[in-house]
Amino acid sequence: MDVPRTHLDSDNTRALALAVIATEAEAIGALADRVDEAFLRACEHVLDCRGRVVVTGMGKSGHIGGKFAATLASTGTPAFFVHPGEASHGDLGMITRDDTVIALSNSGETDELLIILPIIRRLGVPLIALTGNPGSRLAREATVHLDVSVAREACPLGLAPTSSTTAALVMGDALAVAVLDARGFTANDFARSHPGGRLGRRLLIHVGDIMRTGDAMPCVHATALLRDALLEISRKGLGMVVVCDDSGRVEGVFTDGDLRRTLDRGLDLHRLTIGEAMTRDGFTARAQWLAVEALELMESRRINALPVVNDEFRLVGALNMHDLLRAGVA
Repeated sequence: MDVPRTHLDSDNTRALALAVIATEAEAIGALADRVDEAFLRACEHVLDCRGRVVVTGMGKSGHIGGKFAATLASTGTPAFFVHPGEASHGDLGMITRDDTVIALSNSGETDELLIILPIIRRLGVPLIALTGNPGSRLAREATVHLDVSVAREACPLGLAPTSSTTAALVMGDALAVAVLDARGFTANDFARSHPGGRLGRRLLIHVGDIMRTGDAMPCVHATALLRDALLEISRKGLGMVVVCDDSGRVEGVFTDGDLRRTLDRGLDLHRLTIGEAMTRDGFTARAQWLAVEALELMESRRINALPVVNDEFRLVGALNMHDLLRAGVA
């Protein structure tokens, strides 16, 4: 069935959108005075939790609770969301005596939450409640109550949860970030929780994880003729060849740019050795570097490939920009 489209009044629509933003901004601003002793006690309960933080909520509060649990879990606090309707049908078994429960309800009188309160109380676990009604049963029975009440919803009908869900979301973020800081949680810790994300790849992948090794390394002896070195460059496809001595120590590199400069010098390409044409004291990387460090060096020096050496300056690998792109670092 087609739903008829009503006329869109541009001026009215713009004014209403701005009013929504202003109303929700006002609701967020009112939270500042509620970062009080109760907020600090809530943070302490989360920090002291020996198990996991179990977040629960119904309807729109449940959606906010799911995001809250995900934020906690990704910032160093083991957490998960339990639907209160499912909790009274078996999922309460997920909650142990080592856990902490966080319940969200704007009214504080959500039936599905009130049903499971006696079980939570019997377990003796801390209960942190975020409600818009400090006089509600959920607020009264909580170990700690955080007031997320709002003056009005941004919905012009005053019905759809808008300002109230935003306030709960922001208070949850404030708690998660405060706990994050108290734990000393770092960017590296965050990356370990997000190995598939761009930040995770940039902070977890090392040069040694993606460099070419063994026969894939373009390497020749300093006495090799230039033409043989060019064949090695073509075979390995890295745009460079590394020049090594008998022990594998790097003496220099020869790149596509070096070839152009050699041609400009008008030398005899048939008799020229790579040792005579190579660039000495070129840039190198280490296997233990973060791949992003190698990327920064390559970008700053405008080079596309790097030999990778060990502490004795022996060749252990080779890396180029395509390797970084494939790894999702560049």
